[in-house]
Amino acid sequence: MSDYKLIAPCLFGLEAVLKREIQDLGYDIIEVEDGRVAFAGDSLAICRSNIWLRTAERVMLEVGRFKARNFEELFDQIETIEWERYIPVDGKFWVSKASSIKSELYSARDIQSIVKKAMVSRMSLSYGFDRFKEDGASYPVRIFIKKNVVSVCLDTSFEALHRRGYRIHTSKAPISETLSAAFILLSVWNKDRSFVDPMCGSGTLVIEAAMIGSNLAPGLNRSFAAEGWKNLIPKKLWLDAVDEANEKYNPNAELNIQGFDKDHIVLKTARENAENAGVDHFIHFQERDVAELTHSKPYGVVVTNPPYGERLSSTEEVEELYKTMGIAFGKLENWSIYILTSFEKFEKAYGSLANKKRKLYNGMLKTTFYQYLGKRPPRK
Repeated sequence: MSDYKLIAPCLFGLEAVLKREIQDLGYDIIEVEDGRVAFAGDSLAICRSNIWLRTAERVMLEVGRFKARNFEELFDQIETIEWERYIPVDGKFWVSKASSIKSELYSARDIQSIVKKAMVSRMSLSYGFDRFKEDGASYPVRIFIKKNVVSVCLDTSFEALHRRGYRIHTSKAPISETLSAAFILLSVWNKDRSFVDPMCGSGTLVIEAAMIGSNLAPGLNRSFAAEGWKNLIPKKLWLDAVDEANEKYNPNAELNIQGFDKDHIVLKTARENAENAGVDHFIHFQERDVAELTHSKPYGVVVTNPPYGERLSSTEEVEELYKTMGIAFGKLENWSIYILTSFEKFEKAYGSLANKKRKLYNGMLKTTFYQYLGKRPPRK
């Protein structure tokens, strides 16, 4: 099997979390950039990383990297790539996305058009055809240009990895599955501790916690573009990767996970999503206002994405909610608390300063992940 350079993009601020995930899978890191982690892997690595990575947005196979300052250079360099090595004669190929940062080439539409023409030119010489039916497997191409350096990739995932397939319904302004998983991996939570989201909405955080606690691979119940790449990845490798994921899943894990919300309609959605994910038996959902939060366990972790700015009608309403949270969470004396918000005066409203703060982006929204660290539970 060939060794490839694989690139996993992620949300800004999550690079270290994703790097650790990739290393835990057993692969060597090549480089870490803003929003991207590159690593070395073979064909099996494409299967395993798509199935297992919780914080990556997709997995891409880099097929070319070069400098280009104009469209002529772009065309010529794309034409030199051995596309016949990657795409069969019946393959469906197109540039699904092109982006450019601080580069002389900046028009995404023009970049997409030039790259497609250059690919057709190269494949015409290789296969002896001027036109291609493109009725076979899909080979989406993504172009990323930064400071005139062009990265050319085949997108092995195609549909973003945050689309696990379980979240059929959502509440207002939900956070993505990948961001939710990152919060949990950034926290001190492990499967032996209690986990609570007191404003769980559609349930994404508690569902991701249940998947992590039971070692359920996030991509186990969905498909990927590269499953159709039989010229590059034998079907047996996908079956091996799925078998590995099934063997590592623990359906009988003993987990203490609760999702609370004061909206019973939203809780119905959360329950349905948890059932779709196959983790509903790990989670206890209950209708409860955050002001009424209590817990019988002396140690645990709260991770939550409370309403902020755009979901509440006034600053006063936001501040009142965060004040209520501060009082309620303060009663959980030994617990660690993790809160995501874009509200800049959060600590003042909450009533105490965080031990740690981490800047993150929830989509295009700049947010802060506030971390209040509780006492460590005694060793068993």
